[in-house]
Amino acid sequence: MVVDLVQALVKTSHIMVPTSTPSSAAPIPTVVPDLPEYQHAGHSGKTALWVVFVIMIISSITFVGMSWRVPVSKRLYYVITTLITIFASLSYFAMATGHGVSYNHVRVRHSHNHVPDTFHDVYRQVFWARYVGWSLTTPLIIIDLGLLAGLSGAHLLIAIIADVIMTLAGMFAAFGSEGTPQKWGWYAIGCISYLVVVWHLAINGRAQAKAKGSKVGQFFVAITAFTIIVWTVYPIVWGIASGARKMSVDCEIIAYAVLDILAIVVFGLWLLLTHAKMPETSLDLGGFWSNGVSREGTLRLGDDDA
Repeated sequence: MVVDLVQALVKTSHIMVPTSTPSSAAPIPTVVPDLPEYQHAGHSGKTALWVVFVIMIISSITFVGMSWRVPVSKRLYYVITTLITIFASLSYFAMATGHGVSYNHVRVRHSHNHVPDTFHDVYRQVFWARYVGWSLTTPLIIIDLGLLAGLSGAHLLIAIIADVIMTLAGMFAAFGSEGTPQKWGWYAIGCISYLVVVWHLAINGRAQAKAKGSKVGQFFVAITAFTIIVWTVYPIVWGIASGARKMSVDCEIIAYAVLDILAIVVFGLWLLLTHAKMPETSLDLGGFWSNGVSREGTLRLGDDDA
């Protein structure tokens, strides 16, 4: 009987064997902290800064040499345009040497389904010296265009103030925090200020320039249209680079370098060369500008001694 019982157990042993293998458990999601990301200028960007610095220095020397061919009373355009390139060269020297640079800390949030949200720290270089340079060069460009058109002092002042607000708003936006309306709010303020500048140059300036003659009017429309087109690209580059960070710092530097050469060097050469051939644009300034303070009517020692 014992043998029969053992044989019966062997025949029925397949009932106790599992018919399927156990399924493997799903992997447990993990959160691995990442290292901060630093976005800064490389070799190409630093080289571009030095190249533009040299170009601005050469342009300043060229404009000074061109001014020596005309009397002091007619050098106003030359002086203003030379100051533009000098300020630009100082700005680029500060950026190239690393003295006009800071970092903006941005914390990017990443959402996940089964684990807590993670944050990625990004440190991007902001060349604040660029904005300081623009706050000095762009008002002088507006003064050049305003004098060319014969723009009234009231319109010229408003255009300059709007331009300064535009530049400062761009700098504040570059240091803005991620995920808050602050960054793009400053950007919107800058764009609105830019429209004010365009209004005074394209509408009021164009009307005043045409009143000075057809040649002056045509030249003003051409050089102002060129300036407005170039200036319009600046906020586009800002939005892609500093705003959305879709452009590397090197590409940002090169893009702004090309725009600055067009807006400053090409603009200055075009203005001064055309001004030299167009007497209608001349501004003959006498008085203090050419001769200094007059000594007529001043009291001299010994006049009362009789």
